[in-house]
Amino acid sequence: MNNLLPQPHVLQVKGRLWSLEHPQIMGILNVTDDSFYAASRISADQWVERASKMMESGAAVLDIGGQSTRPGSERIGCGEELDRVLPCVAAISDAFPHALISIDTYYGQVATAAVQAGACMINDISAGQLDPTMWTAAAQCQVPYVLMHMQGEPGHMQLQPHYEHITQEVFRFLSEKIVALRSLGVKDILVDPGFGFGKKMEHNYQLMRELAVFKALDAPLMVGVSRKKMIQNLTGTDANHALNGTTAMHMMALVNGANVLRVHDVQEAAEAIKVFEAVI
Repeated sequence: MNNLLPQPHVLQVKGRLWSLEHPQIMGILNVTDDSFYAASRISADQWVERASKMMESGAAVLDIGGQSTRPGSERIGCGEELDRVLPCVAAISDAFPHALISIDTYYGQVATAAVQAGACMINDISAGQLDPTMWTAAAQCQVPYVLMHMQGEPGHMQLQPHYEHITQEVFRFLSEKIVALRSLGVKDILVDPGFGFGKKMEHNYQLMRELAVFKALDAPLMVGVSRKKMIQNLTGTDANHALNGTTAMHMMALVNGANVLRVHDVQEAAEAIKVFEAVI
């Protein structure tokens, strides 16, 4: 079953090589008061402790976000987001100089400032479509960039999502954006199909069934399904009780070639990876 092993991508991160030969975990740290999963929200007195616990549990990267992008969320300005995330990035970077920190933002200015404060990766849900300065910032920062597909924007993306063929359309979108990013000098790109971002439940599950298609992009594949509505609605639960479904989805993602899992629950994801690797 060695064909199930993820592709052995290697990225340049913080002056060293980061191998994705084995599945990796990105832990979610939300510096907000309105993220859809309340337990992921952290205040200033929790930043360093939560980061430490996540890394001890198996997180290779910490993803710090300053605004909710849940369906129906209201957009906050660049200045307010900077005020939220920069102190957190700086505090964790100071406490753990070798930590790999990702900044979850669609603002170019926030990405640049966060990298200057210690972040070494940009996670952009908008693929550069919500701020025209983002791709220039990514090229100048020369850090890995997560390219995600989203139809619409968070405030209205779930109103009427429509696709003729979801996987083909997302694949084409990501492929075209990769070409454009590389032409600007962005070297290390990860791709994320964008589960839950402008997609109905049936779209999400079709994407998961056909996830292996995205290996053809020759870029590391990140999957973010942790505790999302696609799991809640299917299992008749809420975000607080969606861990079992999340773990099942993580295993499906691993089987279909995911290199990075973006998760709220690091220890449980790490255990899923151990079981997956024992089987293959």
